[in-house]
Amino acid sequence: MVKTVGEKLISRGITISACESCTGGLFASKLTDIPGISAVFDRGLVTYSYRAKIEELGVKEETLCIYSAESYEVAEEMVLGLKEKTGSDVCVSVTGLAGPGGGTDEKPVGTIYVACAYDGKVDVKKLQTGSGDRSYNREYAVKEMFKLIDRMIG
Repeated sequence: MVKTVGEKLISRGITISACESCTGGLFASKLTDIPGISAVFDRGLVTYSYRAKIEELGVKEETLCIYSAESYEVAEEMVLGLKEKTGSDVCVSVTGLAGPGGGTDEKPVGTIYVACAYDGKVDVKKLQTGSGDRSYNREYAVKEMFKLIDRMIG
């Protein structure tokens, strides 16, 4: 999926930027494994803290306080802030609970939100991996980011 999406972006000249929280740059790392991606990959931001989300992406402090970083609302604000900042054709964000700790009954570990903005549309997807394994959850989130991009760019 990574190669397929990368090749579509390159062949169509579709620019992309990413902002990552729980994956810590893993998406950008996978994307930059693709030869020639520099033609379309503008930037990847790791916005792990509340402060980074606010300062780099314009996420509202109120949104973080009301919903927490691991929410639909924050994933959406992250991707829209990135779109505004970069102007990239495709913007993608991810935030969630990779684990193994930090989960609650309401938001168990493995609750992750991915968002993609493209062509005037925004799609946010909630993931529930059911796993407490940090590495698995991060890899799963990145795969879902690529799937979401693929679906949106067609």
